[in-house]
Amino acid sequence: MVGVQPMSARRNGRVYECVLLDINTQYDFCDANGAFPVNDTPSFVSALRRMVAWAKRNYAPVVSSMESHRPLELSDSGYPIHCVDGSCGQRKLEFTLFPTRTNVEVDNTPCVPTDLFQHYQQVIFRKRGDDLLGNPKADRLLTQLRVEEYLLFGAGMDGPVKAAAMALLARAKKVTIIVDACGYWSKANADLALRQLVAKGAQLSTVAELRSRKLDRRHRYDSTNGNRRVNGRNGRALPSGGANSGHPADEKEAADGSPTSGRSRHRNGPLPGMPMNGRIPGSDETSDPDGR
Repeated sequence: MVGVQPMSARRNGRVYECVLLDINTQYDFCDANGAFPVNDTPSFVSALRRMVAWAKRNYAPVVSSMESHRPLELSDSGYPIHCVDGSCGQRKLEFTLFPTRTNVEVDNTPCVPTDLFQHYQQVIFRKRGDDLLGNPKADRLLTQLRVEEYLLFGAGMDGPVKAAAMALLARAKKVTIIVDACGYWSKANADLALRQLVAKGAQLSTVAELRSRKLDRRHRYDSTNGNRRVNGRNGRALPSGGANSGHPADEKEAADGSPTSGRSRHRNGPLPGMPMNGRIPGSDETSDPDGR
């Protein structure tokens, strides 16, 4: 029939005003007691809270990355051992988790549903290296989504944020870096990274500028099954232990994120007495990892 689009075109035809890329907002990077914290932790976490609040208020879709390493993977890298699979330091900051979210499990294939944002506000990918798009599933989703602008923030500007931005620019995507919501390990290297990204066509902005902006097309996510993980080989949604589980079946969560069975979640940081990547926090450490 004339004027009738194919089913695939109608299903994937939505254009998103913006999609947020939340890069590695994990305890090991964002908490002063973590294994590999950024150098501007207090100001960075404060800006991060405002950034996430804006996203939740505007129902903005979010793609999050979680760095994930095997116990001996970084032993010869020159970096502190961090974000080890199943460790407390690998967990995302609690306030960076959204009510409707899904984990896309890694299996080295590009198979991933492209309509995830019809059901979930936050899609979470694990990655082994700096570049989020080194994960084939994340690459496919971010490349095929029809997005007017990607907004990048997280840890750190002189590493994973730069790598993700460069990869998106190479794919002819519009990229905006929310500068004060990006942590860094080296101020000089972070400034150099920003200059390189601007030269490649990236835009720079701040949380204050972003908060004055309201998205024109709000979207209500229609997930009714709580938080899920996706088996990328066939696109089935499976019950998930949430982004902060060491293993998908570690804990089950209700739709509002509260644990319904399994190990109880410690909302304000690492579980008491549990090691953070091989070291046990001292008994006098009482600071809130979320910066509160």
